[in-house]
Amino acid sequence: MSGETSLSAITRRPDLSSEEKRQRLIELVVDSVASPHSRRAYRSGLEQFFRWWQESAHQEPFGRTLVQRFRLHLESRGCAPAGGRGGMDGFVTGVGSQRSAGSEGSQTSGVRTGNWLGREQAQQLLSLLDRNTLCGKCAAALLSLLLGAGLRRDELAQLRIEDLQQREGRWCLVDIEGKGKRIRTVPIPVWTKEAVDAWLQAMPFQSGLVLGKINKGGRFVGQGMTAAAIYGVVLRYEKLLQVKVKPHDLRRTLGKLAHQGGAWIEQIQLTYGHATIQTTERYLGVEQDLVDAPCVHLRLAPPK
Repeated sequence: MSGETSLSAITRRPDLSSEEKRQRLIELVVDSVASPHSRRAYRSGLEQFFRWWQESAHQEPFGRTLVQRFRLHLESRGCAPAGGRGGMDGFVTGVGSQRSAGSEGSQTSGVRTGNWLGREQAQQLLSLLDRNTLCGKCAAALLSLLLGAGLRRDELAQLRIEDLQQREGRWCLVDIEGKGKRIRTVPIPVWTKEAVDAWLQAMPFQSGLVLGKINKGGRFVGQGMTAAAIYGVVLRYEKLLQVKVKPHDLRRTLGKLAHQGGAWIEQIQLTYGHATIQTTERYLGVEQDLVDAPCVHLRLAPPK
């Protein structure tokens, strides 16, 4: 990368050809994320964007505004960006953060907070599960961990039975390694633990990876499940729920419902494993309340 630390620094280099700039821009944004799934989605979205930019001969300089224009272009045509909506949003976010890091005084706006379920919708999702079949037990454990622990797909795919331990009288997922190799312990609700227990009691294994594969005939065929297979399970129940929801939306739902219920945002940050509280605030779509503002709660009387 020749030491470049911002997108703007690369675009200003006169010694690089257009193709070299394109490749370096792609690598800079892709290298800003750790998840293999996110890296693939970012790269795919970037390549699709650059093709559009080249074919449409836009004179506007490369940056967040141009990328947002590209997304609006796709939406106006009813198209989904390569890598999915999440990949395109991540690309937009990456462009905004890289430009902010590389130019003094540049302004950034908040990122899209994404979708989440309301409390009734989340309850309905859990009620859709047929817990009398192996397939239903597996789905119940999977969805309950996404919704009750707020795990990323890769984290859930790597979750081990040994990670479920009690801490201070509560069941937790202990020492989960997330993005940036940050280690966290995630408390889980009783209904999540019960769903996992019901699944494991029906399984021939009691150690190693929590999830397993169930074939179309409803028979267990192997331990472990890929991140792509997890996505497929959520998609199946999305159709039954008739509400658009993806695995990461269930992760968002945990924080949103917990925050609405009175959980401290600092504790939600620890559950998510976010590096900064600002990231958690964007996840939750937290907005400044000018009516019930902090100053209202000072309870100070004016001087007489």
